[in-house]
Amino acid sequence: MRGDIGRAGRRALLDTAGAAAVGTLVVTAACLASSPGVLDLLLVVVGSLALAAHRRLPRAVLVVTTVCMFGYAVHDRPGSWVALPVVVAVHAAARNGHRAQAAAVGAVFLVGYSTVLLVAAPDVRDTVERILLLLGWFLCAGVTGLIDKNWQAYLRQTEQRALDAERTREETALRRAGEERLRIARELHDSLTHSISIVKLQAGVAVHLARKRGAEAEPALLAIQEASGEAMRELRSTLEVLRTDVVDPRTGLDRIDELAGRARAAGIVLAVAVEGEERPLPADVDGAAYRIVQEALTNVARHADRAGTSVRLAYGDTALVVTVDDDGPCTPGDRVTPGTGLTGMRERVTALGGTLETAPRARGGFSVRAELPLAPRGAAG
Repeated sequence: MRGDIGRAGRRALLDTAGAAAVGTLVVTAACLASSPGVLDLLLVVVGSLALAAHRRLPRAVLVVTTVCMFGYAVHDRPGSWVALPVVVAVHAAARNGHRAQAAAVGAVFLVGYSTVLLVAAPDVRDTVERILLLLGWFLCAGVTGLIDKNWQAYLRQTEQRALDAERTREETALRRAGEERLRIARELHDSLTHSISIVKLQAGVAVHLARKRGAEAEPALLAIQEASGEAMRELRSTLEVLRTDVVDPRTGLDRIDELAGRARAAGIVLAVAVEGEERPLPADVDGAAYRIVQEALTNVARHADRAGTSVRLAYGDTALVVTVDDDGPCTPGDRVTPGTGLTGMRERVTALGGTLETAPRARGGFSVRAELPLAPRGAAG
């Protein structure tokens, strides 16, 4: 946004400088040729400085400049240089796509100026030479305007093709990443799940046989049984995340109630609040917001002893702010080592150009705050 404003300011400054340069040239030529009056100078200055608005109002600039310079030509009968501001205005109109208006105004100016020359000094040969010279100027102005217009269109098309190619590369990379995640999920399921299941089964059988004989099971055996069970749960959770992120990319905030229900069923006292006017979100922002809430609630269940938690979704004009605060045992000053969950959150947010803040809260607990940029309301998609 600031870059667009800066570019617009630089363009306006350059246009003003260019208009001032044209005005200076014409005033200098007028002073060298004769002693122009106040009205003549006023017409030259207005007709030249009007060129500063040629980007925003090309047709209006064309009319104002032509009227002023023709009025000066009728009043003082200057040389061919009087047409310079009109030539620039014709070029600007042609570059902005107003070819017919540029051609018509140029033709009117040529006819009017030739009439002024014939009335002032009926030298047909000199008049024809001047008009042919001005005709060449106007033709060059129109042609260069069209060339500039086509060149700008070519640059825009090239930029759009580059953006499309980049988007295609990103989509291809995401698809390949999804396929790789599915492959990893299959490998983990086929290898580790079977091995851990065997370990858990054998440990359970050993504990059962020991108790059946009336003996106490070895603590190490009980630890193996408990650890293998926890490993199975963690592995299944990992496989679910790997498969869910790939198979169901449409997961978004429309399923936030379902996610909250699962969290409450797991023992988390959860409150969900929505601020601002809800509206459809881009698929990547929608999915990232859901995953951030999901991972934050998973961390509450694992590391915050299922403490009371609040989720707040704030819809703004240019951003969606997702905040997850819990009342866990974390205190200010505690060192938090980012794991795969927080790292994954940051990667998602950074990929969308947003910001992520994760830190202990001042009054205890942990806070996750993600700001995801959105297009302003009413903007084109």
